[in-house]
Amino acid sequence: MDADTILNIAPTPMTPKFSTNDRSEDTRWQAVLDRDAEHDGSFVFAVSSTGVYCRPSCPSRRPRRENVAFYKHPDEAEKAGYRACLRCRPRASQPNPRTEAVKAICRYIEQNLDENVTLSCLAKKFRQSPFHLQRTFKAALGVTPRAYADSCRMNQLKRNLQAGHSVTRAMYDAGYSSSSRLYERTASQLGMTPDKYRRGAIAAPIRYTLADSPLGRMLIAATDKGICAIQFGNSDEELEQGLKHEFPFAQRRRDDDALRDQSAKLLQQMQGHKVKSSSSLPLDIQATAFQRLVWTHLQSIPFGKTESYAEVAKAIGQPNATRAVARACASNRIAVAIPCHRVIGKDGKLTGYRWGVERKKKLLGIEKSAAANA
Repeated sequence: MDADTILNIAPTPMTPKFSTNDRSEDTRWQAVLDRDAEHDGSFVFAVSSTGVYCRPSCPSRRPRRENVAFYKHPDEAEKAGYRACLRCRPRASQPNPRTEAVKAICRYIEQNLDENVTLSCLAKKFRQSPFHLQRTFKAALGVTPRAYADSCRMNQLKRNLQAGHSVTRAMYDAGYSSSSRLYERTASQLGMTPDKYRRGAIAAPIRYTLADSPLGRMLIAATDKGICAIQFGNSDEELEQGLKHEFPFAQRRRDDDALRDQSAKLLQQMQGHKVKSSSSLPLDIQATAFQRLVWTHLQSIPFGKTESYAEVAKAIGQPNATRAVARACASNRIAVAIPCHRVIGKDGKLTGYRWGVERKKKLLGIEKSAAANA
């Protein structure tokens, strides 16, 4: 898991999502939706229904777009009759000491990926006990310093391979000490060998099929290892473009016959008939340590049941990682098989869904009805 998920730590060097001269309302609104702390201080948003103005990263529920106005400075918002949010305190400039400490640890790990940075080494460097440092770090990011370092190495490896560097150079530049250690980890996280990834997955063909489903047109894509994407859309063209976006360099080939069995099992599950075992739908998942933790739990939520983001966070042992759980759900490329639709808001509302809230509502309805009649 990267630190941006919880702490909104920008990678070094930082690349802003939009420039100072490109503050259109659409890009500002997107920053608000993303709770993007990178833009705290560049503007505030005010909500007419509450009379409150906030910084972009405010953790409160997102308002309706038609109730939102943007102001460059807090003074402008207050002149317009709005009051400062007591939760995000948009006028406050003092950073949270614990957050800053975790950021510093993350930066140190990122800058020393070629070394074996142990917990005791970090504890000595940052003058904390190993137990306290690990507990604080994990409470903030949801993973241990070691898992964070592994994630950073993998991300750096991907960037190096995408840049066209040789596997050997990419491996050592990313901090892997040996090829055996590298290949141990890439099978599950890259979904292919480093050399295939370097060549843009050209040597790893992806087959896909298109079919009707209770949620509209559906696309199922798979590598030799298992299903790598399940998408829903309004047209085949939309779905094929979505697959191209997810796997831009792969050899994508429609193969209805090869995926007929997987398609039938998935449709069976969507129509309210529980698939007997997860092994009947093998998946090819590329995930960070935290995403894998969340997704594994999602697969344990009983058919026809739901949990809140907070309940999922508590279940995986990270009660403060509610926002990170939401991000992990939003990052899920394998709909239904990894049932992120079974996660709802604390108040019982459906909140967002990558394929649309109406599809989420319909899918949950089918499952609850089938469970009630079982």
